[in-house]
Amino acid sequence: MRVGIMGTGSYVPERILTNNDLAKIVDTNDEWITTRTGIRERRIASDDEATSDLAFKAAEKAIIDAGIDKNEIELIIVATMTQDHLTPSTAALVQDKLGIKAAAFDVSAACTGFIYGFTAGYSFIKAGIYKKVLVIGAETMSRVTDWEDRGTCILFGDGAGAVVLGEVETGGFLASHLAADGSGACELIVPAGGSRKAATAETIENREVYLKMNGREVFKFAVKAFPESVENVLTQQNLTADDIDIFIPHQANVRIIEAIAKRFKQPLDKFFVNLHKYGNTSGASIPIALDEASKEGRFKKGDKIVATGFGGGLTYGSILFEWSK
Repeated sequence: MRVGIMGTGSYVPERILTNNDLAKIVDTNDEWITTRTGIRERRIASDDEATSDLAFKAAEKAIIDAGIDKNEIELIIVATMTQDHLTPSTAALVQDKLGIKAAAFDVSAACTGFIYGFTAGYSFIKAGIYKKVLVIGAETMSRVTDWEDRGTCILFGDGAGAVVLGEVETGGFLASHLAADGSGACELIVPAGGSRKAATAETIENREVYLKMNGREVFKFAVKAFPESVENVLTQQNLTADDIDIFIPHQANVRIIEAIAKRFKQPLDKFFVNLHKYGNTSGASIPIALDEASKEGRFKKGDKIVATGFGGGLTYGSILFEWSK
Protein backbone atom coordinates (compact mmCIF):
# COMPACT_ATOMS: atom_id res chain seq x y z
CA MET A 1 0.00 0.00 0.00
CA ARG A 2 1.29 3.44 -0.95
CA VAL A 3 0.55 6.32 1.42
CA GLY A 4 0.76 9.90 0.19
CA ILE A 5 -0.71 13.39 0.20
CA MET A 6 -4.30 13.51 -1.03
CA GLY A 7 -4.86 17.22 -0.41
CA THR A 8 -3.21 20.35 1.00
CA GLY A 9 -4.50 23.56 2.56
CA SER A 10 -3.19 26.61 4.38
CA TYR A 11 -4.38 29.72 6.15
CA VAL A 12 -2.60 32.89 7.28
CA PRO A 13 -4.15 35.75 9.26
CA GLU A 14 -5.14 38.92 7.47
CA ARG A 15 -2.96 41.33 9.46
CA ILE A 16 0.41 42.02 7.84
CA LEU A 17 3.33 43.29 9.94
CA THR A 18 6.09 44.68 7.71
CA ASN A 19 9.71 45.35 8.58
CA ASN A 20 8.94 49.06 8.52
CA ASP A 21 6.17 48.46 11.06
CA LEU A 22 8.68 46.68 13.31
CA ALA A 23 11.08 49.59 13.01
CA LYS A 24 8.50 51.64 14.92
CA ILE A 25 8.54 49.11 17.79
CA VAL A 26 12.23 48.17 18.17
CA ASP A 27 15.58 49.55 16.97
CA THR A 28 15.80 47.95 13.52
CA ASN A 29 15.12 48.69 9.87
CA ASP A 30 13.92 46.97 6.72
CA GLU A 31 17.37 46.67 5.12
CA TRP A 32 18.92 45.11 8.24
CA ILE A 33 16.18 42.47 8.55
CA THR A 34 15.97 41.66 4.84
CA THR A 35 19.70 41.25 4.26
CA ARG A 36 20.18 39.02 7.32
CA THR A 37 17.03 36.90 7.11
CA GLY A 38 15.23 37.40 3.80
CA ILE A 39 12.05 38.28 5.70
CA ARG A 40 10.06 41.32 4.56
CA GLU A 41 6.77 40.82 6.38
CA ARG A 42 4.85 38.36 8.51
CA ARG A 43 1.22 37.65 9.43
CA ILE A 44 -0.14 38.26 12.93
CA ALA A 45 -3.26 36.60 14.36
CA SER A 46 -6.09 38.84 15.51
CA ASP A 47 -6.92 39.04 19.20
CA ASP A 48 -9.75 36.53 18.81
CA GLU A 49 -7.69 33.99 16.81
CA ALA A 50 -5.92 31.12 18.51
CA THR A 51 -3.86 28.27 17.08
CA SER A 52 -6.87 25.96 16.79
CA ASP A 53 -8.70 28.57 14.70
CA LEU A 54 -5.84 28.81 12.20
CA ALA A 55 -5.50 25.02 12.15
CA PHE A 56 -9.21 24.51 11.53
CA LYS A 57 -9.25 26.86 8.52
CA ALA A 58 -6.23 25.14 6.96
CA ALA A 59 -7.78 21.73 7.66
CA GLU A 60 -11.03 22.62 5.91
CA LYS A 61 -9.12 23.63 2.78
CA ALA A 62 -7.03 20.45 2.81
CA ILE A 63 -10.13 18.26 3.11
CA ILE A 64 -11.79 20.08 0.20
CA ASP A 65 -8.61 19.77 -1.87
CA ALA A 66 -8.50 16.03 -1.14
CA GLY A 67 -12.05 15.67 -2.45
CA ILE A 68 -13.21 13.60 0.50
CA ASP A 69 -15.97 13.82 3.09
CA LYS A 70 -14.63 15.22 6.35
CA ASN A 71 -16.07 12.23 8.20
CA GLU A 72 -13.53 10.00 6.45
CA ILE A 73 -10.82 11.56 8.66
CA GLU A 74 -10.05 9.11 11.48
CA LEU A 75 -7.08 10.80 13.14
CA ILE A 76 -6.00 14.43 13.56
CA ILE A 77 -2.41 15.30 14.42
CA VAL A 78 -1.54 18.93 15.16
CA ALA A 79 2.12 19.94 15.26
CA THR A 80 2.45 23.08 17.36
CA MET A 81 4.48 24.74 20.10
CA THR A 82 1.79 27.37 20.70
CA GLN A 83 -1.16 25.28 21.87
CA ASP A 84 -4.41 27.01 22.80
CA HIS A 85 -4.01 25.48 26.30
CA LEU A 86 -1.66 23.13 28.13
CA THR A 87 -4.66 20.84 28.04
CA PRO A 88 -6.81 19.92 26.14
CA SER A 89 -4.83 19.28 22.99
CA THR A 90 -5.23 21.69 20.11
CA ALA A 91 -5.99 18.69 17.91
CA ALA A 92 -9.04 17.88 20.04
CA LEU A 93 -10.29 21.43 19.60
CA VAL A 94 -9.86 21.12 15.83
CA GLN A 95 -11.77 17.82 15.90
CA ASP A 96 -14.65 19.60 17.62
CA LYS A 97 -14.57 22.52 15.18
CA LEU A 98 -14.71 20.09 12.25
CA GLY A 99 -17.65 18.31 13.87
CA ILE A 100 -16.32 14.82 13.24
CA LYS A 101 -15.52 11.70 15.25
CA ALA A 102 -11.76 11.17 15.20
CA ALA A 103 -8.79 10.48 17.43
CA ALA A 104 -6.67 13.56 18.05
CA PHE A 105 -3.34 14.47 19.59
CA ASP A 106 -0.64 17.15 19.43
CA VAL A 107 3.03 16.80 18.51
CA SER A 108 5.53 19.09 20.22
CA ALA A 109 8.70 19.26 18.14
CA ALA A 110 8.74 23.00 17.35
CA CYS A 111 9.83 23.75 13.78
CA THR A 112 10.28 20.04 12.99
CA GLY A 113 6.80 19.22 14.29
CA PHE A 114 5.15 18.75 10.90
CA ILE A 115 7.87 16.29 9.83
CA TYR A 116 7.26 14.29 13.02
CA GLY A 117 3.48 14.48 12.55
CA PHE A 118 3.66 13.46 8.88
CA THR A 119 5.79 10.43 9.76
CA ALA A 120 3.40 9.43 12.54
CA GLY A 121 0.38 9.81 10.26
CA TYR A 122 2.02 7.70 7.57
CA SER A 123 2.86 5.02 10.14
CA PHE A 124 -0.72 4.79 11.44
CA ILE A 125 -2.03 4.30 7.90
CA LYS A 126 0.71 1.86 6.90
CA ALA A 127 -0.01 -0.19 10.03
CA GLY A 128 -3.66 -0.45 9.02
CA ILE A 129 -4.95 1.39 12.09
CA TYR A 130 -6.44 4.33 10.19
CA LYS A 131 -7.18 4.98 6.52
CA LYS A 132 -7.07 8.77 6.37
CA VAL A 133 -5.12 11.08 8.65
CA LEU A 134 -5.19 14.89 8.85
CA VAL A 135 -1.79 16.35 9.73
CA ILE A 136 -1.66 20.05 10.58
CA GLY A 137 1.16 22.42 11.45
CA ALA A 138 -0.22 25.54 13.16
CA GLU A 139 1.32 28.34 15.20
CA THR A 140 0.51 31.69 16.76
CA MET A 141 4.15 32.57 17.38
CA SER A 142 3.14 36.17 18.07
CA ARG A 143 1.85 35.01 21.48
CA VAL A 144 5.26 33.74 22.62
CA THR A 145 7.32 36.44 20.89
CA ASP A 146 9.00 39.10 23.02
CA TRP A 147 8.21 42.28 21.13
CA GLU A 148 10.95 44.08 23.06
CA ASP A 149 13.65 41.69 21.81
CA ARG A 150 14.75 42.78 18.34
CA GLY A 151 16.79 39.60 17.93
CA THR A 152 13.69 37.41 17.85
CA CYS A 153 10.63 39.56 17.16
CA ILE A 154 11.77 40.21 13.58
CA LEU A 155 11.72 36.49 12.78
CA PHE A 156 8.35 35.00 13.62
CA GLY A 157 4.83 34.99 12.23
CA ASP A 158 1.51 33.13 12.52
CA GLY A 159 -0.18 30.66 10.19
CA ALA A 160 -1.25 27.07 9.55
CA GLY A 161 -0.88 24.42 6.89
CA ALA A 162 -2.46 20.97 6.57
CA VAL A 163 -2.33 17.79 4.52
CA VAL A 164 -4.66 14.82 4.23
CA LEU A 165 -2.76 11.53 4.10
CA GLY A 166 -4.25 8.37 2.67
CA GLU A 167 -3.75 5.54 0.22
CA VAL A 168 -2.61 6.69 -3.22
CA GLU A 169 -2.21 4.79 -6.50
CA THR A 170 1.32 5.94 -7.28
CA GLY A 171 4.20 7.63 -5.48
CA GLY A 172 3.72 8.68 -1.89
CA PHE A 173 5.95 8.29 1.14
CA LEU A 174 9.47 6.99 0.46
CA ALA A 175 11.61 7.71 3.53
CA SER A 176 11.79 9.58 6.82
CA HIS A 177 14.50 10.67 9.23
CA LEU A 178 13.72 12.02 12.71
CA ALA A 179 16.30 13.15 15.25
CA ALA A 180 16.75 15.20 18.41
CA ASP A 181 19.62 16.66 20.41
CA GLY A 182 18.27 17.71 23.79
CA SER A 183 21.69 18.97 24.87
CA GLY A 184 20.89 22.09 22.85
CA ALA A 185 17.51 22.70 24.51
CA CYS A 186 18.69 25.94 26.11
CA GLU A 187 19.49 27.48 22.73
CA LEU A 188 15.82 27.80 21.73
CA ILE A 189 13.44 27.76 24.67
CA VAL A 190 10.48 29.33 26.44
CA PRO A 191 11.91 29.17 29.99
CA ALA A 192 8.71 29.55 32.02
CA GLY A 193 5.15 28.30 31.78
CA GLY A 194 5.79 24.59 32.29
CA SER A 195 6.48 22.31 35.26
CA ARG A 196 10.15 23.33 35.51
CA LYS A 197 9.30 26.96 36.08
CA ALA A 198 5.71 28.16 36.38
CA ALA A 199 4.24 31.28 34.84
CA THR A 200 4.28 33.57 37.86
CA ALA A 201 4.27 37.31 38.37
CA GLU A 202 8.04 37.13 38.66
CA THR A 203 8.68 35.06 35.50
CA ILE A 204 6.25 37.20 33.54
CA GLU A 205 8.00 40.38 34.73
CA ASN A 206 11.34 38.84 33.73
CA ARG A 207 9.84 38.01 30.30
CA GLU A 208 10.63 34.31 30.73
CA VAL A 209 7.28 33.33 29.23
CA TYR A 210 8.60 34.41 25.82
CA LEU A 211 10.80 32.55 23.36
CA LYS A 212 14.54 32.94 23.88
CA MET A 213 16.95 32.06 21.10
CA ASN A 214 20.71 31.92 20.68
CA GLY A 215 20.67 32.79 16.99
CA ARG A 216 24.34 32.04 16.35
CA GLU A 217 24.15 28.54 17.85
CA VAL A 218 20.84 27.70 16.14
CA PHE A 219 22.29 28.77 12.79
CA LYS A 220 25.35 26.54 13.33
CA PHE A 221 23.07 23.66 14.31
CA ALA A 222 20.84 24.14 11.25
CA VAL A 223 23.63 24.15 8.65
CA LYS A 224 24.98 20.93 10.17
CA ALA A 225 21.72 19.09 10.90
CA PHE A 226 19.94 20.00 7.65
CA PRO A 227 22.35 18.21 5.25
CA GLU A 228 22.75 15.28 7.64
CA SER A 229 19.00 14.68 7.60
CA VAL A 230 18.63 15.15 3.85
CA GLU A 231 21.51 12.77 3.15
CA ASN A 232 19.87 10.19 5.43
CA VAL A 233 16.60 10.02 3.44
CA LEU A 234 18.43 10.16 0.12
CA THR A 235 20.64 7.23 1.15
CA GLN A 236 17.59 5.19 2.16
CA GLN A 237 16.39 5.34 -1.46
CA ASN A 238 19.84 5.30 -3.12
CA LEU A 239 19.26 8.80 -4.49
CA THR A 240 21.35 11.95 -4.76
CA ALA A 241 20.33 15.58 -4.48
CA ASP A 242 20.30 15.73 -8.28
CA ASP A 243 17.38 13.26 -8.25
CA ILE A 244 15.19 15.59 -6.18
CA ASP A 245 12.85 17.86 -8.12
CA ILE A 246 12.14 20.32 -5.32
CA PHE A 247 13.18 20.89 -1.72
CA ILE A 248 10.76 22.28 0.86
CA PRO A 249 12.96 23.63 3.67
CA HIS A 250 11.82 25.03 6.98
CA GLN A 251 11.37 28.76 6.36
CA ALA A 252 13.66 30.21 9.01
CA ASN A 253 16.38 32.19 7.27
CA VAL A 254 17.23 32.56 3.60
CA ARG A 255 20.94 32.41 4.45
CA ILE A 256 20.48 28.87 5.80
CA ILE A 257 18.65 27.84 2.63
CA GLU A 258 21.38 29.37 0.45
CA ALA A 259 24.05 27.53 2.45
CA ILE A 260 22.24 24.21 2.01
CA ALA A 261 21.79 24.76 -1.74
CA LYS A 262 25.50 25.43 -2.03
CA ARG A 263 26.32 22.39 0.12
CA PHE A 264 24.39 20.09 -2.23
CA LYS A 265 25.51 21.97 -5.36
CA GLN A 266 21.89 22.61 -6.33
CA PRO A 267 20.38 25.74 -7.91
CA LEU A 268 18.52 27.90 -5.43
CA ASP A 269 15.35 27.72 -7.52
CA LYS A 270 15.00 24.06 -6.54
CA PHE A 271 14.30 25.28 -2.98
CA PHE A 272 10.80 26.66 -2.46
CA VAL A 273 10.98 29.88 -0.46
CA ASN A 274 8.12 31.99 0.90
CA LEU A 275 9.63 33.26 4.15
CA HIS A 276 9.79 36.78 2.72
CA LYS A 277 5.97 36.86 3.09
CA TYR A 278 5.42 34.98 6.34
CA GLY A 279 8.65 34.85 8.33
CA ASN A 280 9.29 31.80 10.49
CA THR A 281 5.96 30.17 11.33
CA SER A 282 7.67 27.26 13.13
CA GLY A 283 5.69 24.01 12.73
CA ALA A 284 3.42 25.65 10.14
CA SER A 285 6.15 26.72 7.72
CA ILE A 286 6.59 23.46 5.80
CA PRO A 287 2.88 22.65 5.27
CA ILE A 288 2.17 26.27 4.24
CA ALA A 289 5.03 26.04 1.74
CA LEU A 290 3.76 22.66 0.50
CA ASP A 291 0.31 24.07 -0.12
CA GLU A 292 1.58 27.21 -1.84
CA ALA A 293 3.96 25.25 -4.05
CA SER A 294 1.11 22.92 -5.01
CA LYS A 295 -1.28 25.78 -5.77
CA GLU A 296 1.41 27.51 -7.85
CA GLY A 297 1.85 24.39 -9.97
CA ARG A 298 5.39 23.72 -8.79
CA PHE A 299 4.73 19.97 -8.49
CA LYS A 300 3.90 17.48 -11.20
CA LYS A 301 2.90 13.88 -10.66
CA GLY A 302 5.96 11.75 -9.97
CA ASP A 303 8.14 14.60 -8.69
CA LYS A 304 10.45 13.63 -5.83
CA ILE A 305 10.25 16.07 -2.92
CA VAL A 306 12.29 16.43 0.26
CA ALA A 307 10.94 18.49 3.16
CA THR A 308 13.29 19.26 6.04
CA GLY A 309 12.73 20.89 9.43
CA PHE A 310 14.93 21.97 12.33
CA GLY A 311 14.21 23.82 15.54
CA GLY A 312 13.56 23.73 19.27
CA GLY A 313 14.43 20.54 21.07
CA LEU A 314 16.76 20.72 19.38
CA THR A 315 14.97 18.63 16.76
CA TYR A 316 15.50 17.99 13.08
CA GLY A 317 14.23 15.65 10.40
CA SER A 318 13.26 15.08 6.78
CA ILE A 319 10.65 13.30 4.71
CA LEU A 320 11.11 12.12 1.14
CA PHE A 321 8.03 11.47 -0.95
CA GLU A 322 6.79 11.33 -4.50
CA TRP A 323 4.00 13.70 -5.53
CA SER A 324 0.83 11.68 -6.14
CA LYS A 325 -1.69 14.26 -7.31
